[in-house]
Amino acid sequence: MKRMEEAKRQYDDIPIPKELSERVLAEIEKAGIKRREKAAWERRRRIMKRGKMAAAAAAAAVVLFTAGVNTSEVFARELQDIPVLGTMARVLTFRSYETESEDLKISVDIPSIEMIAQNLSGMEDAVNEEIYVFCEQYADAAVERAKEYRQAFLDTGGTEEEWAAHNISIKVWYEVKSQTDRYLSLVVMGSENWTSAYNQAKYYNFDLEAGKWITLQDVLGEDYAQTATQSILRQIEKRETEDGVEYWVEEWEGIGENPNFYMNPGGNPVVVLEKYEIAPGTAGMPEFEIPVQ
Repeated sequence: MKRMEEAKRQYDDIPIPKELSERVLAEIEKAGIKRREKAAWERRRRIMKRGKMAAAAAAAAVVLFTAGVNTSEVFARELQDIPVLGTMARVLTFRSYETESEDLKISVDIPSIEMIAQNLSGMEDAVNEEIYVFCEQYADAAVERAKEYRQAFLDTGGTEEEWAAHNISIKVWYEVKSQTDRYLSLVVMGSENWTSAYNQAKYYNFDLEAGKWITLQDVLGEDYAQTATQSILRQIEKRETEDGVEYWVEEWEGIGENPNFYMNPGGNPVVVLEKYEIAPGTAGMPEFEIPVQ
């Protein structure tokens, strides 16, 4: 078996029992994530739609600003830190909450992208809904995994005290990778501190000049896969010499369709490879800047 496949198999080989933990389930039900968040999302979309139809760009910005303050305590506390991209877009924290019990901590920050310019209004709706669903589904799935992990731990002789010492936590958050006059790039992430086998990241890139969400092909052209692959291979040779990390070049199949990437402040795409895709787990998720010709 190939080294990469064997490493991933061992890394992902986590036993999952059928029983579920009632204590963790009660914590999530108490939070009322699904019902309240969905209702809040629908209310906000209606408000945003009315605001955009009834006002010009400046007035729309005021409506969106107010909606953000009312929706997110984090946003209200940190108004001075709002990323504003030119005069056309901003990223807000749509919802931020934390819940904590004796054996589980959950932290969730859900972003919302707002297009202030009238000619771009509405282009963020589908992406915002996709981001919201991703955050909600990841948190729910992570909680289920925590319940199953807990039950497996207890079934194999672990005690409640020993389990509590694990300090299990689930985190869903986002990071703005680039905020220039040309590009908006952000990544939404989910992680679980007891295993990184299920960690996920989704990247979103918007070209403010073209007025559209973009792929790597939009940035590098039709031969984007070959261009990115060749650039990465050249960089790997240098990294192996400098860092001493052994990359699995012979087993790597190169860049495929829809790779993860973000635009950096210099206007170049940075390709993000999956863990174990091209190197041992100690290399994490390798990133490679691809110069734009």
